[in-house]
Amino acid sequence: MDMLSAITSPITDELVQFKELFDSSLTNSNPLLNEVLVHICQRRGKMMRPILVLLVAKLSGGGISKSTLHAAVALELLHTASLVHDDVVDESGERRGQLSVNAMYNNRISVLAGDYLLATCLVQSSLTQNNDIVGVVARLGQDLSEGELLQLSNVSNSTVSESIYFDVIRKKTAVLFAACTKSAALSVGMSVEKAERYRLLGEYIGICFQIKDDIFDYYDGAGIGKPTGNDMREGKLTLPAIYALTSSNDKTAKDLAAKIKTEQATNDEISHFIEFTKLQGGIEYATKIMYEYKDKASRILLAMPDSEVRASLIAYLNYVVDREK
Repeated sequence: MDMLSAITSPITDELVQFKELFDSSLTNSNPLLNEVLVHICQRRGKMMRPILVLLVAKLSGGGISKSTLHAAVALELLHTASLVHDDVVDESGERRGQLSVNAMYNNRISVLAGDYLLATCLVQSSLTQNNDIVGVVARLGQDLSEGELLQLSNVSNSTVSESIYFDVIRKKTAVLFAACTKSAALSVGMSVEKAERYRLLGEYIGICFQIKDDIFDYYDGAGIGKPTGNDMREGKLTLPAIYALTSSNDKTAKDLAAKIKTEQATNDEISHFIEFTKLQGGIEYATKIMYEYKDKASRILLAMPDSEVRASLIAYLNYVVDREK
């Protein structure tokens, strides 16, 4: 049994229900739209976020309701829509090993398909019949858009700052995991105040997830799904590089970082900067920070009663930081 199968063992039946509901929500009578939606469904990833919703709901309330399933579908639809739109913004030709929607069709179809996914997300959130969950989903849409804009503005900003980095990843990644855990708690009748503990759990997991993704950018991307230095080609400097720069007085490296942020650096220059970051201890520092957030998430989980579901959530957390892609 692989790690993900072990993690999902307490929610096997509910995960099947989620998949059926998700697929049915993406069936449409319009031939072109349905073709695009089928293409999107084919690239389903590991379903990390729906798994988190289902596990937290089972842990916090003892059972998974229809409201939980609709919340999980709404959040995955919103995440999927953001990826479709991101591919247009980033001019990406590939997503999860297959052609992106914009590469297979065009930008207009991609934007409209992403809009359809967003609208379907709102329908699913309304079917939870929980106004607090609808509010979480709506605010998530705002946060994800704000995060993208914050990241774009940061690329053109000459300042290299760890605080700005965390502002970006909280809005771009952590907020989605936080919405998953909070919605899960709300879906089983928990109050907004009590659901805050679960929101924090999701935020910490999301921060770990993003830092791990950023570390991947410094290694051979063959088994990871993106080329080495891909973030830097887009003008992005993440936590390892930020640490390396702020802990060094190397003017050559700082000049090169400035060139990277303007997206003018060559592949050789990016390779040199990657080596500088590694030699300066950037990977070790980012890993240390990731484990600090993992410890925060672990403390929340270990404060909860021991159960098979809690063990699965601890395994989920371990998977996030130990995964190889």
